[in-house]
Amino acid sequence: MTPPRFPWSKKSADEPDETASTPTAASAPAPAPVTRDAPVAPDASAPATAPKAEEPVTEQNEKPDASTPVSEAPGVEHAHHAEPFGEYAGQDRDPETISPEAEAHADEVDEELPAQVSQFDGDAADVVIDVPGSEPEAATGVDASAGVGSLTDAAPASASAPDSSDAQPAESTPADPTVDEWILEAVAEGRYYSPHSVLGIHSLGDGRTVIRTRRPLAESVTAHLEPGGTVTLEHAHAGIWQGVFDGDPVDYTIEAAYEDGPPWIADDPYRFAPTIGELDLHLIGEGRHEELWTALGAHVRTHGGISGVSFAVWAPHAQAARVVGDFNGWDGTGHALRNMGSTGVWEIFVPGLEADALYKFDLLGQDNVWHRKADPMARFAEQSPGTASIVSPPSTHEWQDAAWLEQRATTEVHRRPMSVYEMHVGSWRPGLGYRELAEPLIDYVLALGYTHVEFMPLAEHPFGGSWGYQVTGYYAPTSRFGNADDLRYLIDRLHGAGIGVLLDWVPGHFPKDGWALANFDGQPLYEHPDPRRGEQKDWGTLVFDFGQRQVKNFLVANALYWLEEFHVDGLRVDAVASMLYLDYSRKEGEWLPNEHGGRENLEAISLLQEANATAYKRNPGVVVIAEESTSWPGVTKPTSEGGLGFGYKWNMGWMHDSLEYIQEDPLYRSYHHNELTFSLVYAFSENFLLPISHDEVVHGKGSLFSKMPGDHWQKLANMRAYLAFMWAHPGKQLLFMGQEFGQQSEWSEGRGLDWWTLDQPSHQGLFDLVSQLNKAYVANPALWELDASHQGFEWLDGGDAERSVVSFIRWAEDGSAIAVFVNFSGAPHNDYRTGLPFAGEWDEILNTDAAAFGGSGVGNMGTVTATNDPWAGRSASASMTLPPLGAVWLKYRG
Repeated sequence: MTPPRFPWSKKSADEPDETASTPTAASAPAPAPVTRDAPVAPDASAPATAPKAEEPVTEQNEKPDASTPVSEAPGVEHAHHAEPFGEYAGQDRDPETISPEAEAHADEVDEELPAQVSQFDGDAADVVIDVPGSEPEAATGVDASAGVGSLTDAAPASASAPDSSDAQPAESTPADPTVDEWILEAVAEGRYYSPHSVLGIHSLGDGRTVIRTRRPLAESVTAHLEPGGTVTLEHAHAGIWQGVFDGDPVDYTIEAAYEDGPPWIADDPYRFAPTIGELDLHLIGEGRHEELWTALGAHVRTHGGISGVSFAVWAPHAQAARVVGDFNGWDGTGHALRNMGSTGVWEIFVPGLEADALYKFDLLGQDNVWHRKADPMARFAEQSPGTASIVSPPSTHEWQDAAWLEQRATTEVHRRPMSVYEMHVGSWRPGLGYRELAEPLIDYVLALGYTHVEFMPLAEHPFGGSWGYQVTGYYAPTSRFGNADDLRYLIDRLHGAGIGVLLDWVPGHFPKDGWALANFDGQPLYEHPDPRRGEQKDWGTLVFDFGQRQVKNFLVANALYWLEEFHVDGLRVDAVASMLYLDYSRKEGEWLPNEHGGRENLEAISLLQEANATAYKRNPGVVVIAEESTSWPGVTKPTSEGGLGFGYKWNMGWMHDSLEYIQEDPLYRSYHHNELTFSLVYAFSENFLLPISHDEVVHGKGSLFSKMPGDHWQKLANMRAYLAFMWAHPGKQLLFMGQEFGQQSEWSEGRGLDWWTLDQPSHQGLFDLVSQLNKAYVANPALWELDASHQGFEWLDGGDAERSVVSFIRWAEDGSAIAVFVNFSGAPHNDYRTGLPFAGEWDEILNTDAAAFGGSGVGNMGTVTATNDPWAGRSASASMTLPPLGAVWLKYRG
């Protein structure tokens, strides 16, 4: 939307976004804040309240010095967040805005919950942008003690200014009680913790009602009441206008007249009840709001019959909060948020605002400095170099994947095939957005036969060179490729084609960008305050404070957000080892032991367990995968048994050892045979996924093709044999994009894949092999059904180091078998004798040396016949040919 601009605004309509740089206000101390312990002065007509003993007795209208502590300020009582204010205290938000999660926990909420801070009711019409820091001339103002208003019977205001000659003033009401000038100044400057308790509409308890509004520079201000009547407001102090009328609070709009422009009629943000309810606040306070994204952030909604945008942010250390954006000239003095109590949540509803508005929060820290921050809960954000959050519209995507989700929920994840194509969206085919990607990606993945794609992180990140692993917008799909519904469309289309979707998730650390999560409300909030736990020096990032329950809630809910809002089938959790160990990549003296003196990060363990258990509870059939590189026990053991609760763990040991082996010249591989077979010692200790990921083809490591020894033909032959060994090895498998056709150059996020490589028949042959691997893998349960069990694997000969051959049987539950033979030597083995479990015909369902794959064509003519001649402890045996640098899969015909 195009934000409204006004003749009296000091900012031009084409002013560039300020959010990419630190605001001027942040560089100097702000005026002394009026904090949550400074309530509005009581009505003069109410019985006087004796000050507490420790407080000095002062004149009611005495203004404290800016350096005076709040507790010593004249006329200040020690109010608390939980204390109700006004006639709307304890009132919940509109029923349609209460999240399902809050409703689900309704029975858990204690009846003694703190009442909400609410002073408003009514509707809204448009957005008003006030010019901060300017007072009307003295002639237009009245003493703060005047507070006189006039009530007329004129019709309600419309989009155009009403004819003032039609107004018939009613009898004036008595003078209204005052609000201290220093409070009015704090409200006018947007630094008061409870602006709604001053501004808006309030019953005086004696049949009269007061309206106060902030309209600096106005020459006259009138409130138009619903269903009829007007109240003339008079200037009280510092641009705050007020008026009193006989009757109860009603809906109203404000008309303000200015010297250099037409009257402006708009709704008042400060007349609305909170949009966040007690149940939400309770769950946030407990750190158990599983749908946190429905309560915090920016939401387009209809509230009190008026459309607009609600803003809510968790900033417990802030003394005041404002929302700034292109809708108010990046000046939030007229849009200060109210504090909602001890949970540290701040809230405001801005009537008339629409989706696509840019915004940030200004937070006044304990250091008395304003800190401008992007919204941690934003569901959309600007592309770099912009850093503003964007009001995301409600989703209009209509999901078509109900059958997919139903099947997913009824199939045990470990008993189904999983072959994963890992990809970086931005460099797969540069220039394609989420929607444009759907068609070519589906065609490509189906041609290759993969069951899943895994996207590297798609949460918003400012630096493309981080590949998405330095996240600033955990709830915002990166806008590089489209909006949230565009991503939903892509995932829906993939599901429709029978392809599962995994997504990288990064809960272990976040970047230090000053406009994002770091020192969010002026001091450490999301990060651990002790750098011995709060900083990851290897990556130049900060580490979440996993023991802080709201931070833990932020992360657990974020996992659920991607699973539930985008129907993602699983998450791959990045850098789990860095979370589990307090001394991860730290020298002695650089880490802080846990409460037992150990190196285990107990809070991170708790977070991972809760995230996994909650994900599985709420989303049957999903899988959470750990990138974990150590020997930590029980990574994939259920949380009920003391494990971390992951569905799979990356088998980094297999990856490291097998790559070390395959890079050896075939002449010397016999001396490294144990590197190939050692993984089978622990293959069933966890549920493993075998990764050849992006990490293995960057930073000077070269591509998988370049790791292989020999000439061009030998490199491709080595790749074919290696991938056939990988696909047959117990565990699921993952291969990074470009390796399926033998890209020769190292991957870079800054350019696309070398698709021209597929023009070479030998590389097309590798592509065809990967396709055949996947199809044979999916079609034969013996290769995946008992991945995590000893019953699914049996050595035929794991010790044939001299000939660099490994051979084994993969079993299915029904007793069907696949025999696997891999020859990693550079010469064929003719008349290779092997024991087999059954006599009879064994079909050669895969031969990586087939001419169709670019091989030399050495093989067994499609069939191997086993006889009842015992061999190597087996009742049957066969003589066969093993091709050079080749693998053969045999399936018993039965």
